Amino acid sequence: MAQSWSKGLQVFTGIVSDVGSVAAVEQRNDVSRLRIRCAYEPAGIAIGASIACAGVCMTVVACGAGDGGGAVIEVDAAPETLRLTTVGAWREGTRVNLERSLKLGDELGGHLMAGHVDAVARIGSRQDMGDAVRFGFVTPDGFSRFIAPKGSVALDGTSLTINRVDGDMFDCLIVPHTLDVTTWRDRRPGDVVNLEVDTIARYVARLVAADHMIDGAANP
Repeated sequence: MAQSWSKGLQVFTGIVSDVGSVAAVEQRNDVSRLRIRCAYEPAGIAIGASIACAGVCMTVVACGAGDGGGAVIEVDAAPETLRLTTVGAWREGTRVNLERSLKLGDELGGHLMAGHVDAVARIGSRQDMGDAVRFGFVTPDGFSRFIAPKGSVALDGTSLTINRVDGDMFDCLIVPHTLDVTTWRDRRPGDVVNLEVDTIARYVARLVAADHMIDGAANP
């Protein structure tokens, strides 16, 4: 049997494996407890397992069988998650992309993701192109430097390839299969989605900033 990554290193790939539906939201002081219906086999979900919910890495705190099959999982959203992501706006019936954490030996179909959402991006445009759809996104302040043509980005837990970049705007073409197995077919201009920048882009930006600091110190 393939072994899971250690608990401190949960990894996702942006390949959505199910679309869940929020069954209930319960406020517990400053934490939100969410119950999510999904098609996963309940016996295969351990308490403490990590599942990316619309790109947000969340820990399963309870799991039971759903009516008519599948499972109902329960996860807690902390204040930081509610502040930085779309989770605070989820209500009963909200559909969310789901992905279970990668196991050693699994195929890496998308790109490596941590499930640590950086911010939310806004959908600025939608262009239906036959069976595919081109979405335009507006990045929050300070995040355009992580976005590069032909690079990768995670949006609502989906690994997407960036096609074009223009200032703080970029677009991605979503193919029919992805539209069929995710929430993207329902998305419209004005919607906000969870954004996780590519890990490599993050470290490159950090290294460049560090080099500038070193150069500045050496050449006052």
